[in-house]
Amino acid sequence: MTIYLATGNKHKVKEINEIKPKNIELRGIFEIIKGFSVNEDGKTFIENSIKKAIEAATLLRMPVIADDSGLEIDILNGFPGIYSARFMEGKSYNEKMKYILKKLNNVPYERRTARFVCVATYYDPKKNLLFSVEGEVKGKIGYSISGKEGFGYDPIFIPDGYTISFGELGQEVKNKISHRKRAFEKLFRILNNITTIEKNS
Repeated sequence: MTIYLATGNKHKVKEINEIKPKNIELRGIFEIIKGFSVNEDGKTFIENSIKKAIEAATLLRMPVIADDSGLEIDILNGFPGIYSARFMEGKSYNEKMKYILKKLNNVPYERRTARFVCVATYYDPKKNLLFSVEGEVKGKIGYSISGKEGFGYDPIFIPDGYTISFGELGQEVKNKISHRKRAFEKLFRILNNITTIEKNS
């Protein structure tokens, strides 16, 4: 089964491909449509995830998976949240992380709680089948940018149970505990159950 991911982020495609079951082939929508983008005007991760999946699947006329994910920092009232990829548009993640660390200046470690959230949506326009799942990983924001692994905010996020950031832990560890891993595990499990039922019916 080939499913397209409604994202232009090649890092994300690579990460999800390391999570997926062997019987599914995942490709980025950018292989077919150059510059695909959606106006992410939803107020929640799930709204944006569903919108991306529906628009991409309608365009391709085939099953699509889309996700919306981001970092929520408790003491900043959930900021940057759904704007994780879009705030300070045009600036690098290194600059965004420096901005966040400055906002948390003098905040003690125990109050630097945060979580990465991922909502993944599957949509098959031919079967009119749509469902969404959520995954999260809790942790804290470190005091500095540490590590060069992963992407996005990985170098400042220290997952619970660890003392170093995702950027230092590396992709192998991240793929076992990340928000994206947890969301996509659920999605593939549901998809497998649906496929099994269809085969047996």
